[in-house]
Amino acid sequence: MPTEQSLYTEIGAFEAKTKLSEILRKVDLGERFTITVRGRAVANIVPTSNARSKEEVAAAVEALINFPRIKGIPDDTVLEWIREGRK
Repeated sequence: MPTEQSLYTEIGAFEAKTKLSEILRKVDLGERFTITVRGRAVANIVPTSNARSKEEVAAAVEALINFPRIKGIPDDTVLEWIREGRK
């Protein structure tokens, strides 16, 4: 069971082998597992660094939608500023 400290669910090697598909689906949703052999932790299964939760993706999209836009200045002027290194 996951603890607040580790946030990993411990699972024995045999059970991990028999439930691999289920574990991978859970990992895809952000869960983390520690595989144990005779009670000793030997491996962690964690989401890849490029995996993002649906909530994270939705928040990023929302942030882009609400990103402030420059108004009242022609696009070519803004482009010129960007080329000059202004932000």
